[in-house]
Amino acid sequence: MKIYTKTGDQGTTALFGGTRVPKHHLRIESYGTVDELNSYIGLVKDQAVDTVTKESLIKIQNDLFTLGAMLATPPEKETLKSGKERLNIPKITTSSIQFLEDQIDQMNTQLPQMTHFILPGGHTTVSFCHIARCVCRRAERLSVSLHEEEAINPDVLKYLNRLSDYLFVLARKLSQDLSAQEVKWIPEKF
Repeated sequence: MKIYTKTGDQGTTALFGGTRVPKHHLRIESYGTVDELNSYIGLVKDQAVDTVTKESLIKIQNDLFTLGAMLATPPEKETLKSGKERLNIPKITTSSIQFLEDQIDQMNTQLPQMTHFILPGGHTTVSFCHIARCVCRRAERLSVSLHEEEAINPDVLKYLNRLSDYLFVLARKLSQDLSAQEVKWIPEKF
């Protein structure tokens, strides 16, 4: 498989199904940001984190590839008029979303109650996790914008929303695991 195809030299790229769009198309921005998010999650996974977290992050990275494939498939290529799937691609399902919710609930049982907003930081690993959370929120915003233009599977939006929550709670868990101090945001009084 050649890495370079030269088909994008004029500023367009192909979606699943062959439709060509400009590289700045909102659909490309959406799944490109999911790809960026996946890279940051890989960075978190490569830190000194426990085995359960590593395994969860690997599952999430696989789910993000699936989610990217869903975003790379325009609606007209997804199903035939008969309702039968045109392209056989995997899909994010409610079980993927439930996995994130279960992980959040499990981590939360080990954490102190949150009484204030928390400033990102305290440890490099925690900071990487917060960066991933911010990229996830951007991927979610772009996907919502895309959904307003062209319908996308609503599970994509749910998954990204839940994943950003997961990453926030994971950052808190990692702070605890790494004995990093959580710095509360306390607004200055004027």
